[in-house]
Amino acid sequence: MSVRTRDWLKFGALVAIAFVFGLAFASALNLPKRSDATEPALALQTPTRASLPAAKPVADLSSAFVAVADHVRPAVVFIRSEHRARSDAGRLPPGFEDFFPQFRRRPQVEQGTGSGFIVSSDGYILTNNHVVAGADRVMVRLYDKREFTAKVVGSDPATDVAVIKIDARDLPAVSLGNSDSTRVGEWVLAIGNPLGEAFTFTVTAGIVSAKGRLLNGLQQSRYAIQDFIQTDAAINPGNSGGPLVNVRGDVIGINAAIASETGFYSGYGFAIPINLAHTVMEQLIKTGHVERAVMGVAIREVQPEDADAVGLKEISGVVVNSYTGDDSPAKRAGIQPGDVIVALDGQPVSNVPQLQQTVGFKRPGDAVEVTVLRQGGVRKTYTVRLARAPLGDEEVASKAGAGKGEVAPKEEALGVSVQPLTADDQQDPRFRSVVQAGGGLVVTDVSPDGPAFQRLAAVDDPGGPDVIVKVNGAPTRNRAEFREALAKVRRGDIVTLQVLSPDNSSATGWTGRVVRLRAR
Repeated sequence: MSVRTRDWLKFGALVAIAFVFGLAFASALNLPKRSDATEPALALQTPTRASLPAAKPVADLSSAFVAVADHVRPAVVFIRSEHRARSDAGRLPPGFEDFFPQFRRRPQVEQGTGSGFIVSSDGYILTNNHVVAGADRVMVRLYDKREFTAKVVGSDPATDVAVIKIDARDLPAVSLGNSDSTRVGEWVLAIGNPLGEAFTFTVTAGIVSAKGRLLNGLQQSRYAIQDFIQTDAAINPGNSGGPLVNVRGDVIGINAAIASETGFYSGYGFAIPINLAHTVMEQLIKTGHVERAVMGVAIREVQPEDADAVGLKEISGVVVNSYTGDDSPAKRAGIQPGDVIVALDGQPVSNVPQLQQTVGFKRPGDAVEVTVLRQGGVRKTYTVRLARAPLGDEEVASKAGAGKGEVAPKEEALGVSVQPLTADDQQDPRFRSVVQAGGGLVVTDVSPDGPAFQRLAAVDDPGGPDVIVKVNGAPTRNRAEFREALAKVRRGDIVTLQVLSPDNSSATGWTGRVVRLRAR
C-alpha cells in the first residue's frame, strides 16, 4: 500500500469519526431533525390553547339558554287583536246606504298586539286579559307562521289572565313550573313579541329580582290579587302575555307589566305567577269565569306599630281594617277590626297577596280556620265559612265562538258585500275590460272583522274597487253564482279568489291577482 493511499484512508476515518461525534452532540442538544425541518413553519408557530376552567360555568349557562329558547319558542304565539268602533259621522237614514255608498259609515279599527303561549296540544293559549279585552277579533300567528282566528274562552280582569283557543291539533306546548319555589336571583328568560311584528319571538335574559310585588294602580278591582314576580329581563309593550321561563324550560310566570316613566323597558318587569294563572286558567276553561271566595274583610299589610300592639316579634301578617258588609263571614265568626291574621288553616300568613290568593281560590262555602292576634297579645282561632265574591261586568269577561265544520253563511264567509256590474258600470270605460272578460262582482264593502279585511278593496277604499271574477275556479258574474260557489265552503276552508284590481299603469286599466282567504 502506498503512502498516498494510506493518507487518504486516515483522512476518511477522521471524517467518519467527526460525523458520529456531531450526531451525538446534536442529539444531546435536542436540535431538530431533518424530517422536522421539512414540516410547515405554521406547525412550529401554532400555540396549544389551554382550557379555561373558570369559563366553563358561563359556557354551560349559555348552552342552557340556547336549549331553553329552542324548546320554548315554538310554543309562543303572536297575538293581534282588533276592535271595531263605528263613527256616527255622515250617518244616513236606514236603507239609504246602498244609494249613497260614498257616505256609508266606515268603521274605525283599533289594533293591538301581544304575546301568548300554548298550554295544550289541542290549542288552548294563555295570555293577558288586557291583550284581548274588548276585541272583536283575535288573530294568532304561530312560530311556524300559520295563522288562526282565536276565540276567547274566558278572561279575568282581576288577575289579568285570559284563555283563548285556536282550532288546531298536535301543537307544541310549554311545561308549567312552580312559581312558589322560584327564588330571587334565579336566571329567567322572557320570550315574546316586543314592539309589534318587527321583533317577534324575541328572547331576553335576566334574573328574578323580587317576589310578591304589589302594583298599586295597575288593577282597580276590589278582588284583584297582586302577587307579581319582578324581573330585570327586558320586557316591552308587546311582551304582554308571553312566558317567563326558568333555566329548566318551565314557565314560572306570564309577563304582564313594566314600571317605566317612558313606557319602555327600564329594568323593572312584572309577571303573574304561573301557580295563580294556572288556577285561573282551569276555572276559565271549565266555566268561562272565575268564582272567588271571600272572608268579607278589608285588609292591609302589618306596620311596626301593629306588630308591637299584638306582641309580634316579626313584622308579618295581615291587619283587618274593616268589614265589607253587615253579612261579612269574618264578622259573624267573631274576627274584629284591628286583629292581625297570622295563620290560615295552620299555615303562616305573612302578607296581603298570600292571604288573598289562598282565600280567593277556595270554594265558596268552605270553612277555614283563621288564627289572629289581638291587642295585648291575645291569640284566637275562628272558623270562618267563606262567601262567594260578587261577580260584575268588570270582574268577568267571556266570549264564545263557533267551531270549524259549520257551513259558512254565503258572503259572510269572506266578510264582504258584493254587487253585479250595473248598466251604468257596463257602459263605463273603466269597466270595459271587465265586461269583455265576462263580468264579475264589485266589492262594495269589506268587514273589518272578516277574512278579507286589508286583502280586498271596496268601492270607497283608496285604489278600489276590486272585482271578483272567480271563486275556487267558478265564474262569479252574479250573486247567484257567487253564493253557489260558496255553498260548499265550510268554516276554516281556504277560498281562492281571482280578482281584478284597478291599475292605471296597465293597458286595460286592470291587473289580475289571486287572493286566498280562510272562510270564517
